[in-house]
Amino acid sequence: MRFINPKTDYAFKKIFGSAQSKNILISFLNALVYDGNPTIQDLEIINPNLPPQLEGLKDTYLDVKAQLNDGTFVIVEMQVLNVQSFGKRVLFNAAKTYAFQLQRGQGYRYLKPVIALTLTDFEMFPGQNQLISRFVYREKSEGWHYPENEMELVFVELPKFTKELNELETLTDKWIYFMKYARSLTSIPENMDDIAELNQAFEIANQAGLTLEELEDLERREMFIYDQQGAIALGLEQGLEQGRKQGIEQGIEQGIEQGIEQGIEQGKLDVARNLLGQLNDEAIAQATGLSLEAIATLRQDMTHN
Repeated sequence: MRFINPKTDYAFKKIFGSAQSKNILISFLNALVYDGNPTIQDLEIINPNLPPQLEGLKDTYLDVKAQLNDGTFVIVEMQVLNVQSFGKRVLFNAAKTYAFQLQRGQGYRYLKPVIALTLTDFEMFPGQNQLISRFVYREKSEGWHYPENEMELVFVELPKFTKELNELETLTDKWIYFMKYARSLTSIPENMDDIAELNQAFEIANQAGLTLEELEDLERREMFIYDQQGAIALGLEQGLEQGRKQGIEQGIEQGIEQGIEQGIEQGKLDVARNLLGQLNDEAIAQATGLSLEAIATLRQDMTHN
């Protein structure tokens, strides 16, 4: 038995955002947002795409979007690549979801809270030990909550989860372990077998239930992710090496800093080149942090070569 990688966008949506996923998503959100407590009793999975409602505003593409039985909206995103300004994108998605609930003529009293749950396959907050971080509005000097505290950002950093299979205790542990390691498992672990929703998730993730076309598409997506991670890592490595060389001549601290910046920029360009045949310019800009002008130049250079 082999399972698809739940960290890829296709698999994540298939497991948590399809028609048969309601109970799975309820358990998953209770585990990651509500510390394993059965807070959510019901929800409705809705179209996760947020088309622009004002001219010039960006489209927004989420992995999963749901409205809870108390009216709260939850938007869920799994992010594998650490792209520039990703934190701003999370905030933008949450703010847009909150702002565009209202129809013309409706009062602000109709606004419902928004929770943005983001899982990252990289350290979003280096130097911080928390596996799950939660951000809300607080008074800056004394820390008390803003009265209408209706936007919450929740981050789960998968690299910070270090528990082994035999150490899993809570519902939260088991769902995070599923997200991080399902791709490498060959059967459902015994200490996770008692949770019906996890069993359902494993069943959906079972490769035996997929068509050959779906499997090939998944493999292409995984290879693409690995290629981009490699390109970014190579760009950083080259930048460090260049920085060391420049440091000998120009001063170690200044040279390494400049080399790192150049290497990261080169990594972004490499990623963008790989995306030219798959995404439009705006999507590439959002993924890499490059300007539309830089991407247009890359596309022009590729055409001429």
